[in-house]
Amino acid sequence: QVQVEESGGGSVQVGESLRLSCTVSGYTYSVYCMGWFRQAPGKERELVSSLAGDGETYYPDSVKGRFTISKGDVKNTFDLQMNSLQPEDTATYYCARGRYFFCDRPESPAAADGFDWWGQGTQVTVSS
Repeated sequence: QVQVEESGGGSVQVGESLRLSCTVSGYTYSVYCMGWFRQAPGKERELVSSLAGDGETYYPDSVKGRFTISKGDVKNTFDLQMNSLQPEDTATYYCARGRYFFCDRPESPAAADGFDWWGQGTQVTVSS
């Protein structure tokens, strides 16, 4: 049973930074696409960052230049560094493991379909 667990959420002021971490366990070591999603109340879940097995990354325009996804220092951990946070970044953030080595159309509105294991989410609140 694959398990995905996020940590590092919290409340910050506008312009501050947060670093989220994701730990994936429960499967034989293989390389998969990893992604960070977020969902604000009343809005659709959106992909904010993905990291393919070959290292290719994707960011939507809304976070490009501010968010960075990376492998953590520990095997099967993945981090999301979020800088210059804005009130519109307030959401529950989810880490997810992709179905494949490559990320399946991360730019698509249906990007979530390419991920099969999800964490429970961690709340990020940005106040002005």
